[in-house]
Amino acid sequence: MKSTPPRRRRLSRRPARRRKKPPQTPAEGEGDPEFIKRQDQKRSDLDEQLKEYISEWRKQRSKEEDELKKLKEKQAKRKVTRAEEEQKMAQRKKEEEERRVREAEEKKQREIEEKRMRLEEAEKKRQAMLQAMKDKDKKGPNFTIAKKDAGVLGLSSAAMERNKTKEQLEEEKKISLSFRIKPLAIEGFGESKLREKAQELWELIVKLETEKYDLEERQKRQDYDLKELKERQKQQLRHKALKKGLDPEALTGKYPPKIQVASKYERRVDTRSYDDKKKLFEGGWDAISKDSSEKIWNEKKEQYTGRQKSKLPKWFGERPGKKAGEPETPEGEEDAKADEDIVEDDEEVEEEVVEEDDEEAEEDEEEEEEEEEEEEEEEEEEEEEEEEEEEEEE
Repeated sequence: MKSTPPRRRRLSRRPARRRKKPPQTPAEGEGDPEFIKRQDQKRSDLDEQLKEYISEWRKQRSKEEDELKKLKEKQAKRKVTRAEEEQKMAQRKKEEEERRVREAEEKKQREIEEKRMRLEEAEKKRQAMLQAMKDKDKKGPNFTIAKKDAGVLGLSSAAMERNKTKEQLEEEKKISLSFRIKPLAIEGFGESKLREKAQELWELIVKLETEKYDLEERQKRQDYDLKELKERQKQQLRHKALKKGLDPEALTGKYPPKIQVASKYERRVDTRSYDDKKKLFEGGWDAISKDSSEKIWNEKKEQYTGRQKSKLPKWFGERPGKKAGEPETPEGEEDAKADEDIVEDDEEVEEEVVEEDDEEAEEDEEEEEEEEEEEEEEEEEEEEEEEEEEEEEE
């Protein structure tokens, strides 16, 4: 069934009747001259009070405007001084940077000059050595054993040369070539002078190639002599080992050195062989420690199982909780039940300990959350104070 809508109340279109106002009676003392005088006096007092308030407000306003003007002037002065200080600071930083760059350039130039001087001295020594080799008689040994000179950080010159980077070697090469290869001054030369210069350069090339060939042959001879000396040393070491009753190759480095696994200060003599000591380094020590721990565990287990067990006193009479018709409990089952009760008690204690640990962990988490909230509130308060201070300064 359809629900019928509620009937609306019809509004009357008749105009509302106007209520008649009651007749106004004259106020008491309205025509009294003293009353009028009092009213005028009150109005004048109010006007004077308003004038005083307005004048006081204007004075206060002028004072605030003066203070604001002073603060603005102070702020402008501070901006100017700050800009001057920043300009001075930037100038000082620029001067320091220029000074640092200048010092680095001077240091680099000094190092280059020192390397140049050192390489020039090395070149002079090399030229003198080559001249002495030419003048010296060919007889005698063609090699000399020089003493090792410990350079910087206890390294020899050869080790220092090996440790140099590619950039350092390139730089030294450029410096050495700068005074080895002299620039050609051929400006204004005629044909005859150019021929003489070419002949001079050709003779120089022939001379250098001859020196190169001599040095290569000398190096080959030195390598042969070193090989021969090493063979002689090995032969001497073989004879020495045979005299001591050892293997001929024992002192020539064929076998690895002995492994010392015991302290030399121990009184006990180590009777283990080399193979036994070697197995310790290959994982034998883990097996030994495992066997010893297994042995200790078995001893403790036997000691625990062989302990004296305390039995419950035998119940004389009817068993508690026994129902009618149940058989008597055998003697062995009482001990078994007692062990089960002990195990159950242990499990209950473990559960209680776990529950206590969980409660403590939850309490710790709650305390940490409270501390974090307090820290956040303190940070918010500090930020609000800083904002208020900034607003006051502005």
